[in-house]
Amino acid sequence: MADSRAIPGATGGQSRLAMFIDHSETYGPHVIQSFLQSLNPIETIADLGAGPGRDLHIARDIFPQVKTIAIENHPESIKKLTEIDEVYPINIERDRLPFANESIDVIMANQVLEHTKEIFWIFHEVTRSLKVGGHFIMGVPNVASFHNRLLLLLGRQPTQHKLYSAHVRPFSKHDTIAFTNICFPGGYELVQFAGSQFYPLPKKLARIASRFAPSLSFSIFFMFRKLKSYHKEFIEHPVKAQLETPFFLGKEI
Repeated sequence: MADSRAIPGATGGQSRLAMFIDHSETYGPHVIQSFLQSLNPIETIADLGAGPGRDLHIARDIFPQVKTIAIENHPESIKKLTEIDEVYPINIERDRLPFANESIDVIMANQVLEHTKEIFWIFHEVTRSLKVGGHFIMGVPNVASFHNRLLLLLGRQPTQHKLYSAHVRPFSKHDTIAFTNICFPGGYELVQFAGSQFYPLPKKLARIASRFAPSLSFSIFFMFRKLKSYHKEFIEHPVKAQLETPFFLGKEI
């Protein structure tokens, strides 16, 4: 069987400089921990694309009594979610989340949304499910990172958004905030923003650089607070804006 690691796009960090970095920094576990530690005790937390449950375990370490819920569609990852309270193997781009309206305290999506096209549907379901006052924590690769800006100056493609990779949607700080404000005016406020990983620096230097220049980091992390009740604004936006791409908007629109 061919080794997929030798195929461009199969794994990240294929530059020779990647040997100097700590790849776990890309997922920002220390950022997720810091965000969660800033919250009051919570009862429920759900993770979209939970993988083996790393971020849910961080949440349980902070809130021992919290109900952990994993949304994960990869069979190998599902096998590892044995200590999670509830696991749902659903497609977040097509399926409804298994939650009543305004019933969840915190929803996370870490290094997941860059793999998705149906961003309006996903934000619709997240926002429908979150309590007013609840939080949405998301971590994504940063198309405006320092090393990507240098690559673009050289006429090269950003590393997180190559055509032969699994990433289909780019994110930056300004555009992500604009997306929430345009689609759900006055509905979310950004309460924390952070960065993690800084190519091509080793871990200690990367953390220092990310602390002082988070919007230039490889990965960026947002914690939004939901401020008001939700009424389908995210799935109504593509219709009102007459977007030409045929987005999935469920049966309600």
